[in-house]
Amino acid sequence: MDKNQVTGLILISLLLLGYFYFSQDLQPPPETPSPQVTEQQSPTQDQPTTVRPAENVSEDSLRGIRQKEQYGDLAEVMTGQSEAVVLENEEIIITFSSKGGAVSKVQLKKYQTFDKKPLVLFDEISTAMSLLVNLGGQEVDLMDLYFQEHSISIQGDTTELKFSIDLGNGKEIHQYYTLGQGHELQYRIDLSSLGSTDPTALARFRWKDQLKRQERSLVESRRNSSVNYYLTDGTFNDLGDNSNDLEQEVVNQPIHWITMKQKFFTAGLISNIPFQGAVVSTQVVSEQDTTVVKDLEMTLNIIQESLVTDGFTYFFGPNNYQLMKKVTEGFSKNVNLGWALFAMFNKWLIIPVFNFLEDYISNYGIIIIILAFFIKLILSPISYKSYLSMAKMKVLKPQLDEIKAKFGDDAQKAQAAQMELYGKVGVNPLSGCIPMLLQMPILFAMFRFFPNSIELRQASFLWADDLSSYDSILDLPFEIPFYGDHVSLFTLLMAASTILSVLQNQQMNTMQGPMKSMQYMMPVMMIFFFNNFSSGLTFYYFVLNILNFGQQAIIKKYFIDEDKILQIMEENKVRNKDKKKSKFQQRLQEAMKTSEESKKNKK
Repeated sequence: MDKNQVTGLILISLLLLGYFYFSQDLQPPPETPSPQVTEQQSPTQDQPTTVRPAENVSEDSLRGIRQKEQYGDLAEVMTGQSEAVVLENEEIIITFSSKGGAVSKVQLKKYQTFDKKPLVLFDEISTAMSLLVNLGGQEVDLMDLYFQEHSISIQGDTTELKFSIDLGNGKEIHQYYTLGQGHELQYRIDLSSLGSTDPTALARFRWKDQLKRQERSLVESRRNSSVNYYLTDGTFNDLGDNSNDLEQEVVNQPIHWITMKQKFFTAGLISNIPFQGAVVSTQVVSEQDTTVVKDLEMTLNIIQESLVTDGFTYFFGPNNYQLMKKVTEGFSKNVNLGWALFAMFNKWLIIPVFNFLEDYISNYGIIIIILAFFIKLILSPISYKSYLSMAKMKVLKPQLDEIKAKFGDDAQKAQAAQMELYGKVGVNPLSGCIPMLLQMPILFAMFRFFPNSIELRQASFLWADDLSSYDSILDLPFEIPFYGDHVSLFTLLMAASTILSVLQNQQMNTMQGPMKSMQYMMPVMMIFFFNNFSSGLTFYYFVLNILNFGQQAIIKKYFIDEDKILQIMEENKVRNKDKKKSKFQQRLQEAMKTSEESKKNKK
């Protein structure tokens, strides 16, 4: 190797050494291990992969930090252990939770569900409450706080439960519940140690409840469940009692009381200082869920100062008219007694008589029979007038048939001749309808009374085990549209007795054409309409029909002489031979003439 070659190799070696030296200084430093989860490769395929957990801050810690930032001292009582506290009297058992210091469960001691289980109006699963109050300009839900202490004091028949939170520095929150002997629970709060708050501030009370099924007929239960409320101006409203769809309403007027009402039981709130409006809603979320009747919800605006000075009252109890009318103004309207006229008969006649009989007779089937006798007795003068009118029309029928034969298809002349005959013999063709109309308010009052009478709930008679619900002698393995999945014997007996009553009346009235056929269609329609109704109601109508047979037989035998009626009518005909038509007859005849001409013009 010559000198030049040696020199070249030395230079190349120096260049390579320089390159490696400087390139090593320019490389980035090795990465430090990330605190995230890392995986280590196993040296062999048989070794399992191991995972090293990350060192994260717990979610509870983060939540605590956020609560501390937002709520300050209150954050310390937003976590804790829930404890149950129970108050009880002869009527109800109320369970409270130390979380929120709130009512979590209510049981009515004197009642059972349709399947003989304890009757729980609601519990911590079916209901949710929140009370949002303004504390130092911040909205806080008291139901989110864990109350550290509770104490119970008893004075006579009254028990007071006190829930307390001590925030330190003299700051405390107290809630008070007072239970006497009845279905009412008084509630108020004490926030005075937290400093002054805006006296115009509004608190919000939210209550959601999935009504528990208490009755056998789910259809009837849903049909009779609603949010009811009573305004300070005396206006009563109910929301969607006949609807399964979502019904929602915003109430801007002051509210005296508001309730979540089922067919026979109610949970509600009453305030002497009116609630300042509300948002209420009802709906059946799932018609296939047979454990839930309806989902009800209310959000009430409450003057916060009133929660301290007066509070409000819970009501948990049965829909008993005599009980509810003592609670507060208008509260008895939670018992559906029908429209104003029908409700009047129920309040002043049916309910007092029923309660009087209840004091002496324990069998409600017997009470219904006696009640039917009583109603029939007071209506007997009206029934007599109606039967007398039918007897007159029966006696007059041969002469009416002669008029029809004489005038044939000329309806106008035939009607004019009939009206003239009525005037001469002294018969009012409408006199048979008026007595029937006078009886209708009581009949409709009973239609509302029996299905909504809690006294009949689970009262048995003969084969019916619950007079407030339908009776069933046969449960069908399928459902018949518009009929149901069972056979109600009282409904069949009512329909059969109605048909017999129609047959009996056919001998007395002169009804012809489609109206005569309708008399036989009505009992058939009743079988479908009443099959799911209260067996107490169908039994009452059945007894009433039986009494009608007896009453008509007695009137016909001892009070109605058809020969004498005919004699009087013939004497009237002679006496009124030259008598002018009354103004009523003239107007009626003109109306019939106008109607007949209108029909001809249409042709």
